[in-house]
Amino acid sequence: MAYEEKTVRKNYIYQGKILSLRCDDALTHDGKACKREIVEHGGGACVLYIESGRVLFVRQYRYAYGEEVLEIPAGKLEKGEDPKVTAIRELEEETGIRVKDAELLFVLYPTPGYTNEKIYIYGASAGEKVSAHLDEGEYLDVVWLSIEEAKKALQTGELHDAKTIVALQRYLLG
Repeated sequence: MAYEEKTVRKNYIYQGKILSLRCDDALTHDGKACKREIVEHGGGACVLYIESGRVLFVRQYRYAYGEEVLEIPAGKLEKGEDPKVTAIRELEEETGIRVKDAELLFVLYPTPGYTNEKIYIYGASAGEKVSAHLDEGEYLDVVWLSIEEAKKALQTGELHDAKTIVALQRYLLG
């Protein structure tokens, strides 16, 4: 690659359970020294689940925004975990819908300027109802919208979550 940069040294500022923060010493493609601030994140997986002309969402309070957010079921990848396994697990844990398989629609790079996070977006249908089993401290409501209601929520700006917007647009585009 013509403009590839070289990491000279990774300088960790913070290392947490969900993310780590670095301020690296690097070299640009033409050899000039620079700093690169990076948020390391293990990534996540989500599922756009559609059944009988309805789209499955969860509504949960998101502390960073200070508000409830309507989004498709999702969760963070466990170290070394297959993203499909994460997506299927999170769908069942959060909504009580168990599916046998899910199809990878695409991989989303939510903010390539400063994080290495990747979100694996899956599509699924034809699940069976089982008991949901939320993680400790996780609180959410399951929300079903018709495809038309979901489309309207997209058009009116009711949806703010990037992975949800992208997954729904992908579905609506066919």
